[in-house]
Amino acid sequence: MIMVATENISIQKTKVSRISEVDFNNIPFGKIYTDHMFLADYKNGEWQNLRIIPYGYMPISPATPALHYGQSIFEGLKAIKTDKDEILIFRPQDNWKRLNISAHRMCMPHLPEEIFMEGLKTLISLDSNWIPQAEGSSLYIRPFMYSADEYIGIRPSENFTFQIILCPVGAYYSTPVKVKVESHYTRAVAGGTGFAKAGGNYGGAIYPAKLAQDKGYHQLIWTDGVEHKYIEESGTMNVMFVMNNKLITPALSDSILAGITRDSVLKLAQHLGIETEERKISVQELREGLEKGTVTEAFGAGPAATIAHIELIGFDDRDFVLPPVAERKIANQIYQSLDAIKRGSSQDVFNWLVKW
Repeated sequence: MIMVATENISIQKTKVSRISEVDFNNIPFGKIYTDHMFLADYKNGEWQNLRIIPYGYMPISPATPALHYGQSIFEGLKAIKTDKDEILIFRPQDNWKRLNISAHRMCMPHLPEEIFMEGLKTLISLDSNWIPQAEGSSLYIRPFMYSADEYIGIRPSENFTFQIILCPVGAYYSTPVKVKVESHYTRAVAGGTGFAKAGGNYGGAIYPAKLAQDKGYHQLIWTDGVEHKYIEESGTMNVMFVMNNKLITPALSDSILAGITRDSVLKLAQHLGIETEERKISVQELREGLEKGTVTEAFGAGPAATIAHIELIGFDDRDFVLPPVAERKIANQIYQSLDAIKRGSSQDVFNWLVKW
């Protein structure tokens, strides 16, 4: 096991903090970054040069496969600060595990847990004043890894960079979302990289998502890439439905991302006595449930939004409006319970939090 102590991370502090420029009561998602970032290099078969430097632009080779072939992966998680100035991070070890699942699929090196966790803790501690404390806000954490080779050629890369940046954020979706069931374009197929959090999965989804947004939808619900017959996931989240008072979500496969928020919602729902089911959900079943009124709730589950209520589901020929958010007993109960755990105001019965 590689042991990484904080003193083994070199720290170059910024000369002038930008924190005074931030209105923490009005934070757009994904546009403001803290003063510092963490980096580590993979060279000659080992991780080295662990460092924290001021956040800013970096020189990279124009020949890196990360730019040409999309050899990059990422994670997303959040931290909050309690009224007692205690920092809480939600399930970071699970993000580390999933990062390495993605790394294996994308032919990238295993990242030791100690580098991930110590880099995370040291960076957040240094920029802890950036953690917003307004209701609904948090510190979004973006770990990512990319090829650092200088070589234009299709082969496994030899050099990589792992990096963490931090972003104070408000709500990802400020209102319930409208989604469209996608029946033509494909996000992922069996045997592909859909289960990995690889950059290319999202880059390829931008165009069909834009087509939907041009029609007034916020996001897509992706269907399987063979027949477009089964529901898979939403553009930025796993998707869940309440059908006949049961919480149902598509079963995981190699074309669906194993969301950590998804897993948390299912475990918490079972703990609360809510019946859950993971299985295939056909487009036809969803449509019939909306027509008959047996689908009473729908929401997305992901690290950015946590739980995003879906107010409307569109098909090629018809839109269905779901009941108001105030009437959604299951999603609201799960959200309130999950948020209370994340913020340290409720007992962490699952030992999900890392705190210091």
